[in-house]
Amino acid sequence: MILRKLSILNYKNIREAQLELSPKINCFIGSNGMGKTNVLDAIYYLSFCRSASNPIDSQVIRHDQPFCMIEGEYDEDVVSVGMKRGQKKHFKRNKKEYKRLSEHIGLIPLVVVSPADSLLIDGGSEERRKLMDMVIAQYDRSYIDALSRYNNALQQRNILLKMDDPAPDPLVLQLWEEQMAEAGEMLYEKRRSFVDELVPLFQEYYQHISGGQERVGLTYVSHCQRGPLLEVIQRDRHKDMAVGYSLHGVHRDDLEFTLDGHLMKREGSQGQNKTYVTSLKLAQFDFLKRTGAKTSPLLLLDDIFDKLDAQRVEQIIRLVSGDSFGQIFITDTNRDHLDQILRTSSLDYKIFHVDNGEINV
Repeated sequence: MILRKLSILNYKNIREAQLELSPKINCFIGSNGMGKTNVLDAIYYLSFCRSASNPIDSQVIRHDQPFCMIEGEYDEDVVSVGMKRGQKKHFKRNKKEYKRLSEHIGLIPLVVVSPADSLLIDGGSEERRKLMDMVIAQYDRSYIDALSRYNNALQQRNILLKMDDPAPDPLVLQLWEEQMAEAGEMLYEKRRSFVDELVPLFQEYYQHISGGQERVGLTYVSHCQRGPLLEVIQRDRHKDMAVGYSLHGVHRDDLEFTLDGHLMKREGSQGQNKTYVTSLKLAQFDFLKRTGAKTSPLLLLDDIFDKLDAQRVEQIIRLVSGDSFGQIFITDTNRDHLDQILRTSSLDYKIFHVDNGEINV
């Protein structure tokens, strides 16, 4: 998938931009807070129907403006989104509006590496589940449906668990538990298969970037590994009723990150953490490219070189400057790293300067 042109109007701090893009490498240079990441976020929005950094649509509209618009011209499609304050957004493909936004997910596969990825290590299990869900949903539409069914059943069960007088009907509880278990088992199998295929790719990228200096691990942890999910959910129903929510299920799944056998959260330095999540995201790209995606994903590298030593930066430069990564979007505060990429690559490129929301070639 190649993004040929990008139009932005009143998105975050970007008043207006009409960009003709390189099919290979697009570099956005500027000081912090000038809007480089907002350009990448607009591209992300066209893939996932939402901002990567702000779940509230009205807050992505530029201050003091009544509306915003993003439009991308790809190889065969024109995708656009427009929204006015206080109104529903309109997401279109080739001028035809989607009835369900989930129908769009996977059409433009995308992987983003950003400073926010530190939450994968430092944050809670929800961030790591989102990582799995985001990748799998891009190539398996049935996963989106199963996730929706599971979350609905979970929500209904939690409502019943909060009931005190009268107590919830056990038969109704069982109905929602059965639906949770059925959808949850499907989610578990798809997540397990994804992680099994991802791990060797991830370890290969980490070894390449780190120079083989460390050994990393990635383990999927789920309540489904304790037995049939319905039994696991029902086993401690009385505890769930005491606390008022569901303590067991695939909504509690997690990924365990390790470095030389120890948890990354406790042992990893800033550089090691950055290498870990960067390797993880590059492995996701490789996985999507190999498995089920209809087209090569876009790769967004936001502030990729921060907190990395010269050796690791050099290894990443060699990786991304090859011809296996398709179209790439890179942001940085100076041109030093990008000049290294461009010197060692014969690929087509464009450099944009971003200053207070204004973007110039």
